Amino acid sequence: MKKIALFPGSFDPFTNGHLDVVRRGADLFDEIIIALGNNSSKQRYLPVEWMVGQIDELFRDEPRVSVRSYRGLTADFARETGARYLLRGLRNTTDFEYENTIAQANRHVNPALETVFLITSPMLAAISSTIIREIHRFGGDVTQFVPFALPPPAGS
Repeated sequence: MKKIALFPGSFDPFTNGHLDVVRRGADLFDEIIIALGNNSSKQRYLPVEWMVGQIDELFRDEPRVSVRSYRGLTADFARETGARYLLRGLRNTTDFEYENTIAQANRHVNPALETVFLITSPMLAAISSTIIREIHRFGGDVTQFVPFALPPPAGS
């Protein structure tokens, strides 16, 4: 049976840390679906459609990686796509506490779903999408943190 992993997140923006998790996950799984979810508690900085296009282009030469957006529960989307694994990156213990709770809830909704955690590479662990958004919003250079150029900040 094909090992399909769903790598869910808002990816607002997709970072070099996310890229690292996908590349390392590709050694573990037959297929990875990068899934941009709609988090009802977050307002997006970059449009989902734009981000899907950028990530898709990033992996254009990797047929085992695809990109999709979705609404609803991640565990339900995993079932819909045939993914039996959720791939998640952990930067620190705070991430673990949050991700552990989410993993338990996903397992409740979809008992066949297993969450696999990869520890973020040390050189990428100090930065988050939230920090990148703030730097970018105020005109700072984020090129070392993201694998593709971001559009100019709103209002510039």
